[in-house]
Amino acid sequence: MMYQKKMQKIREIDMAYLDEGAGDTILLLHGNPSSSYIWRNVIAGLRDRGRCLAPDLLGMGDSGKLDSSGPDSYRFVEHREYLDELLASLDIGDDVVVVGQDWGSALGFDWANRNRDRVKGIVHTESIVRPWGRNRFPMTDELEESFLALRSAAGDHLILEQNVFVEHTVADGIIRTLSPEEMNEYRRPFLEAGESRRPTLTWPREIPYDGEPADVHDIVTSYSEWLRRTEIPKLFINAEPGYIVDDDTRTFIRGWNNQEEVTIVGRHFVQEDAPAEIATAIASWLGDLSAE
Repeated sequence: MMYQKKMQKIREIDMAYLDEGAGDTILLLHGNPSSSYIWRNVIAGLRDRGRCLAPDLLGMGDSGKLDSSGPDSYRFVEHREYLDELLASLDIGDDVVVVGQDWGSALGFDWANRNRDRVKGIVHTESIVRPWGRNRFPMTDELEESFLALRSAAGDHLILEQNVFVEHTVADGIIRTLSPEEMNEYRRPFLEAGESRRPTLTWPREIPYDGEPADVHDIVTSYSEWLRRTEIPKLFINAEPGYIVDDDTRTFIRGWNNQEEVTIVGRHFVQEDAPAEIATAIASWLGDLSAE
């Protein structure tokens, strides 16, 4: 990897992060089952536009794992607590551009909703923009069945033993074929079967589906309603064909105030399919913000 990760101890856990460039903070948040590594080629095109800060979430990438974990570990609210404390320790300032994909978007949207006066802008792609459910599922029926399987007892074997989120979802979510070296970087944090892989299992169980989990449903509902009406500048990076943002979700997103949109070719992990295009779009949008 071209960048050297730094470490910050949060509650006795070493939290890893990339910190490149200088200026206003561009906070780059990853999702499941990735790490700051997914942003490496986006950072290459943005590091001259600000301070690119990309954390590894708790138990992911090079961040430490919990000493004792189980079914109630690595929940959204626990990730949020560690992320909040990490960001507070790193002095990210009051003109933050929040950039998120997958669960990184949800954490970023939530942070922005709770720190509205510190947000300069929001960039989102392949994001969790509202609760899901049987009547509002953004993927195919087949994928819904797979999603529900992960939320059942079968999910423990599929992920903790077979590591399906890393071995299958990563490849399925990218148009191009990763090199063996790239794929190994996605595998590296989860090589050991069992609790080491718990974060990748908890995440699909945290997606608010038919109102459950209730706390995450309330968090997502709150930031979804705020995003629709806030005048904070936003950039929607629309991925074609995408993966978790279907046409109905796109229509919902396009109803948000003060938002620009660009379309790139990519599936779910768009940072792997179109990093240069993402960096160019963000840099151009930031330039427009600075000119206002």
